[in-house]
Amino acid sequence: MDLTGAKWRKSTRSNGGGGNCVEVADNLSGVVAVRDSKDPAGPALAFAPAAWRAFVARLAERP
Repeated sequence: MDLTGAKWRKSTRSNGGGGNCVEVADNLSGVVAVRDSKDPAGPALAFAPAAWRAFVARLAERP
């Protein structure tokens, strides 16, 4: 999968200390990509947009 056009942003839940950060790219057609900000050249997970929305909605339900 070609992610060269991905515009990565850090999760709003990530702290500014450079610890455990997740980056998301949701500007690509038909896919939402997720990676570890400490390893930007490493692997990325890819989700269908509907699956990503369901995942985020489920997280929002947590206390």
